[in-house]
Amino acid sequence: MGLFNFFKKSPGQLTNAEGPYTDSAINFIYNLLFCDNINLYKDNTPPPYSYPFDILFSQTSTDSDLQKIIDDNSRETRVKILAYNGQLAKGYKPNKKELLAVIVEVGLENGLDVLASFNDGTARYINQSGKVLVWEASDEKSKELTQDLFLKSQNIVDQIGVWDKPRRPAPTTGNVRITFLVSDGLYFGEGPVDVLFNDPMASPALTSATYLMKYLTEKSLEKDVNAKG
Repeated sequence: MGLFNFFKKSPGQLTNAEGPYTDSAINFIYNLLFCDNINLYKDNTPPPYSYPFDILFSQTSTDSDLQKIIDDNSRETRVKILAYNGQLAKGYKPNKKELLAVIVEVGLENGLDVLASFNDGTARYINQSGKVLVWEASDEKSKELTQDLFLKSQNIVDQIGVWDKPRRPAPTTGNVRITFLVSDGLYFGEGPVDVLFNDPMASPALTSATYLMKYLTEKSLEKDVNAKG
């Protein structure tokens, strides 16, 4: 079962779907982005569990078991994040420090805008209205924009420390948060929108994320128009 299957479930099939949106299905998708609650996946996956979830859900998985998933190039980034987090939860240190995802949340007047970009080129965008864009097949332009975002985000990760507490609730109206999912934990920066978008360290990554979000939404609209003929 791939992670994409979780996006096909109906709200009645979901559990642990609390979050910043009024729709529990959107909250479920929102929480999946951070890959920090293995029970969110386990509670919504019927047994028997196949690879890699048999390893991820097992209480007896070893460091080497989880490393097998991390080293498996056929696995999507979100699965690798779950494996890294599994190692951390068991007290293992990752073999390398790897930036895996960048998530930008903007508290707008009508709700929360969220862009999640993963280092395998996939992305998720949740509009403040609750509309969800799932980006699975990257193209040359999206690859270029993703690489630029990760390059500028790495510069931030190199200058800040890991967050050693539970993930905070979504940012409030007028605030922006940029979260980095790294092999050794979660990193983030947060502040008023006008402050962070003008901050010398944060601005390049936030601007790059904005370009990526605009491109993905434009391509999605273009696809919708073509589908309608």
